[in-house]
Amino acid sequence: MPPQTVKYHAYLRKITRYNPTRGGPFHFRAPARIFYKTVRGMIPHKTARGAAAMERLKVFEGVPPPYDKKQRMVVPQALRVLRLKPGRKYCTVGRLAHEVGWKYQDVVARLEMMGVEEIWLTTFDRLEERRKVKGAAYYERKKAQRKHLAEARKSTADHESSKKLADLGY
Repeated sequence: MPPQTVKYHAYLRKITRYNPTRGGPFHFRAPARIFYKTVRGMIPHKTARGAAAMERLKVFEGVPPPYDKKQRMVVPQALRVLRLKPGRKYCTVGRLAHEVGWKYQDVVARLEMMGVEEIWLTTFDRLEERRKVKGAAYYERKKAQRKHLAEARKSTADHESSKKLADLGY
């Protein structure tokens, strides 16, 4: 068993003594959440700057469609080949998560293999269509509201009270 696995199991044993069901710490099983919590530990997340940075951080299991078409980037300093001596034990976050109770490793692998693109695209197309319908309805309501407002302004412009208010600077 690699040392990272032993460390993570030690972390999983840490619970709140007074009420373990409520208090935390919360041990996430999904690789994205494990990575998110790891990054959060490296950032001053309680400051405004750190909170803004955490808002911008996006983590996923697999590669969802907006990002599968983009060019992949590599951080050379983080490559296993450059960081570890040959022969050292290592484990991936996905395998570690699977060992501690994440149930969707095979689902993510299958979706990545069969081309999640079609599944995601149908979902995104549905959402996009819904957004367009809602946007058109909103625009129609806004046009009607503007029309009523223009009529109201036109009808009040003729009254003598509005002329008096205009003389007073309103």
